[in-house]
Order: sequence, then structure tokens, then C-alpha cells
Amino acid sequence: MTKATPPIARRIPHSHTHHDITRDDPYAWLRAENWQEVMQNPETLDPDIRAYLEAENNYYETEFGQPTADLQDKIYKEIRGRIKEDDSGVPSPDGEWAYNTRMLEGKQYPLIVRTPRNGGEETVLLDCNVEAGDGYFGFAGAGHDPSHSYITWAADRAGSEYFDIVVRELASGKDVETIKDTAGSTVWSADGRSFYYTEYDDNHRPFRVRHHRLGTAQADDPIVYEEKDPGFFVGVGKTLSDKFIVIDAHDHQTSEVWLIDAERGGDPRLVAPRVTDREYELEERGGLLYIRTNADGAEDYKIVTAPTDKPAAENWTDLVPHREGVLILDIAVLSNHLLRLEREDGLPRIVARDLRTGKEEIVGFEEEAYALGMSTGYEFDTSVFRLTYSSPTTPSQVFDVDLETGARTLLKTQEVPSGHDPADYETKRLFATASDGEQVPVTLLYRKGTQLDGSNPALLYGYGSYGMSMPASFSVSVLSLVDRGFVYAIAHIRGGMDKGYRWYKQGRREHKTNTFTDFIAAAEMLIEAGYTQQGQIIAQGGSAGGMLMGAIANLRPDLWGGIIAQVPFVDVLNTMLDDTLPLTPPEWPEWGNPITSAEDYARIAAYAPYEAVSAQAYPPIFALAGLTDPRVTYWEPAKWVAKLRATKSGDAPLYLKTNMSAGHAGASGRFDRLKETAQCYAFAIKSAGLDG
Repeated sequence: MTKATPPIARRIPHSHTHHDITRDDPYAWLRAENWQEVMQNPETLDPDIRAYLEAENNYYETEFGQPTADLQDKIYKEIRGRIKEDDSGVPSPDGEWAYNTRMLEGKQYPLIVRTPRNGGEETVLLDCNVEAGDGYFGFAGAGHDPSHSYITWAADRAGSEYFDIVVRELASGKDVETIKDTAGSTVWSADGRSFYYTEYDDNHRPFRVRHHRLGTAQADDPIVYEEKDPGFFVGVGKTLSDKFIVIDAHDHQTSEVWLIDAERGGDPRLVAPRVTDREYELEERGGLLYIRTNADGAEDYKIVTAPTDKPAAENWTDLVPHREGVLILDIAVLSNHLLRLEREDGLPRIVARDLRTGKEEIVGFEEEAYALGMSTGYEFDTSVFRLTYSSPTTPSQVFDVDLETGARTLLKTQEVPSGHDPADYETKRLFATASDGEQVPVTLLYRKGTQLDGSNPALLYGYGSYGMSMPASFSVSVLSLVDRGFVYAIAHIRGGMDKGYRWYKQGRREHKTNTFTDFIAAAEMLIEAGYTQQGQIIAQGGSAGGMLMGAIANLRPDLWGGIIAQVPFVDVLNTMLDDTLPLTPPEWPEWGNPITSAEDYARIAAYAPYEAVSAQAYPPIFALAGLTDPRVTYWEPAKWVAKLRATKSGDAPLYLKTNMSAGHAGASGRFDRLKETAQCYAFAIKSAGLDG
């Protein structure tokens, strides 16, 4: 069979000069000049750019998509068979009602429902399958007002993350108002007659909070807060006590919070002015603010209190002191209890403190690696909180924990209709030694009885940016690899906070390359320990993890049997030089500002995957993009693949697949997303030399 000819992108002379350094960028033409318009209306994309992206899509379909269609369908059906399609969440009570989400068999999107708290007939408040129609439907959730008379729900119809907020009157079931082009979330005032929402600026940055009163025009909504610094994003929320509307302005390392009385409204009141590298977030109870912060050198965070009428930092009093190596991830405050989710040595736990006595209790689990989350629902005056637990071998379990009685009630265990026995699998937590001696945690999952003689293929997943940690949770998808003999591994590399805030700091800005070398160390450890062998490791990462994929492809192409780069942030230098892009100014603290700093420019240029492509043999690469993605714009993977095609040696497959009707999250429907996963796993299986 004759192989198709891969598309060759045109080279159009283009250069830019910064800090007396001139760089050629012949694929810069792939960045649409009207990219903001394209995000909302993909049909306006330049025909030449569209032609190239479609040529790459056709090449992928001809060379890989069609030849592996049966394998992709097999994987898709396997994963779908592990999902209980007619599933529901666990009801969350609020007053006389309990709210829930429910999925219907064969349907892509959820129903929003409620029932009387003490039992009774269910009412469907919103059927997202009806609202979605046949197009893209990015659902941003629904929220009810305090009187239980209305819900607001929000949807993005293009994948661009511009959401229309719709107000639905529950008595009639009719949508009565629409607020256009917002960031998606709403927060109701205490009287249930108005709500707060966030707007984007012209560069798709959430920068302004408005207050909408039911029955008035959107154009008349007063501005409550507007952020002047393009490096700060704005969000709006509410304390669980329902006393305050909370406006937060933040980048990745600095935050500032303003409060509005939820009953009386009025102008926002500043808690503590922003101080570079100081973060804080808060809850309220009985006139006292409970604040999680890294102030005063508390690198792994501490919890302080302050009076609501005197919230400035000089009035902050330590309640839970800083402990090095014990990272406080989150807090929640109930009427009589303070909850904190913390991580030590890479494992999470929940600590509950009785605010009347100061007594603390720890909620933990015994597996080698697991994921743990907590939530508090809608109600403040309760002693019950909810936790979610899973591990790579154990399906998700949801418990209610009563802090007064100690009772732990299992509410739901994730069902796997096609069958799943945790005893058939093994989870391990190992450590790889990084180039500087640091110990990098690696979580493994494989079938029990697997011969660890180096012959197994492995999929190694990584992210390593923004302080985001990778949970060791259960996945119905990865079983399709593990059941075929793969060792599935997650590298908890620097740039995340898996081992505390220090772990994050050692993987950003001037230390960014630690992220890449940690991932390589994890791969080398898997080889040395007999779990796999060189050339049999498939590396996978998305977004900033896609940048990791580009970097490790340049640094150690010989290690990998294949690389899956999903919406990869690979054109780092050019993106950080473009201050009109949505995420650029807020992300300078993460990567550095190459516009103003020659040092930052040189450092980013040295590792940016697009800049560092060289004439060497690369492993098979599968890159995925979304045309309306505002976070990692489509042209980043497009430029990267174009340069790889023109530069690399060897004949290893190189594919680019652009979703022409979706954004950063890929397809919006739950089954359509499974098809994208099946594409990636088919690529991994074939790259590992397996038949499937």
C-alpha cells in the first residue's frame, strides 16, 4: 500500500528581534490575525490556514485513523462498557430540597434534578441533552437561588469558553433571561433577586465583576469590580456561611480578596492588598475570617484568623501554624468545624478541627497511593462533610462523615458494569532519583502477575506546572492499556506540588528544566527496575504537560516508543512574547517575562520545544489541537508539527489532528471524549508494537 505524502507547510519569511537577538519564524503565518474572532466563529479562519489544518487531519485519517479504526472502536467500546451510563451523583441537600446530576443511558450530557429532601418525586430542572442539540456544548454548571425559585445555567457553544448565562424560572420551566459572553459562573445574592458574574476583556481575560438584577437589561448591570492589571484574573464566589460575596484577583503566585455583604450589597471591601508572592483565600464563621495563606514565609501554607471588620494582614492570628513539608491544599469551614485537606510525603489526608474545643481528628487511608477529596455541599449549619476516595486499583467511593458522631456512611461506589476486581491489579509508589539527587515519586498500575523482565510496554504520564499535582486516582480508561500488558505510570515531577510548595518552586521559572529531567529520570528508573525497556515507553501529557512532551522529545528522543502531546503548549517563547494572548501576562510569574528580561528570554528560548527542534531522529509523535482553544492556541501544535516535518530525520510517524469544532477540553460530549481517548491509546498500542 502506497503511503500518503505528509503535508508540508509553506515557509513565509518572518522574524522578530528582542534583546538584540533576531529569530526566524517561518510558520508564524499559521497564527490567524483575527484569532479572537475565530474563537467565537471558526468559519472566519483564513482559508490557507484551514487548508493546512485539514490537510494534516486528512493525512492522519489516511495513515492512522482509518487503518486503526477497528482498534479504536474496540478500545472505545471497552471504556464505554466500564461506565454505568444511567448513573447519578449523590444528592446534596439544601433546605427542603436535595439537588443532583443524573446521566441517561446513551446520552452525552447530564440532567440537573432535585427531589424533596425527605423523599418524593424527582423534578428535572435542566436536560443538557436537549439544550446541546447537535453542536458543541460546553456546560459550565447550574446553580439555584436561595429561594429555590430560579436556576442559572451556562453554556459555551464553540469551545472558546465564552459562556451565555441563562436564567430559568423553575415554576414554569421557562428561560426568562440571558446574559451573553461571560466567564460562566454566577453567585446569587442573599435575597435571590440578583446575581454576580464575571466578564472577559477584549483579550479573553476575566477582569470585571458585574451585578445583575432580575428583570433588568444586561447593558444596565453595574460594574462592581474591574481589574486594571492584565496579569491578574478575576473570579467571584461566596462563603459557605452565605454572609459574603467573595471577589478574588490573582495570578499564579499572588492574590487579593474583596468582600461584599451578601444581604446588603454595596461596594466591595478589601481584605488585604496584594503583595507579590503572597496568596490567601478565606471562609467565614461567626464574624471571623479563616484564611489559608503563605504569608510570613509559610511556604506550605498556614491557617490564620481575622475579624471580619478588621481583616487586614496586621490582624491575622495563627490558628494552624506552618509546618514545613505538610502542604495545606484546601480549607472548609462548617458551623462548628474547620476542615483542611493536606498532603505529606505525596499522600493526602483530611484533618477536622472542632472549633469549640480545638480537638483534631485525621481521616486517612492505608493504600500505597490514592486520591482523596473533600466537599461541603450547600449547607453551613451541619456537622457532615463529604469525601471522595479512590486509588489506581479502587473505583471511586463517596462517603458522608459526621463530625459529631464519627459515623462514616458509604453513599456510592463507582460501578464498573463490565466488571472490575481490584485484586487483579497492583499499585506501587516508587521513587526515581533525579539528576540533582531529589526523589521523584512515581505511581504505577499493572496487572498482577505481570512479568517484570523489561519486556512490557509502559505509558508514562506527566504534567509538572502551575503547582498542579497528579492524583493517584481510579481510571476506567487506562485499564484498556493495563489489560494489554502495559505498565501505567504517573511521574509526580517538580512543577507540581506533590511534595509541597518547594516541589513547585523547583520546577518553575529558572528551575523549569527540572520538570523535564525529572520525567526522564522516572523513565530511566522504570527501565532499570525492569518494568519496561528503552524505546517501549509511550510518554503522554497535555497543555503544559504537552510542553513537557515537546521538551523530552528534544532532550531524549531515544527513550520513547512514542509521544502523545494533547493541546501542547510548545511555542512557549512566542506566546510569552505576545501580550495580547489571554494567558500571557498572568503567566509571566510562572515562566518569566521575555519581553522585559533578557535573562528570561534566553532561558525560555533554550527549552521551548518549538525553538529547540533539531535535525535528529524523533520517535512517533501524535499531537492534538482544538481550533477554538483560547488556552493553548491551535497554531502552537500546528507550528511545532510543521517545523518537525521540515527538520527531523528518520521516518517515524508524525501526526497532527485538529478538532475543528472544539477547544482546550476537546469534544464536549462524554462519549465523544472517549473516542479521543481511544485514538490516543490506539497510537500508544501501535507505537509499542502491539497488534491491539
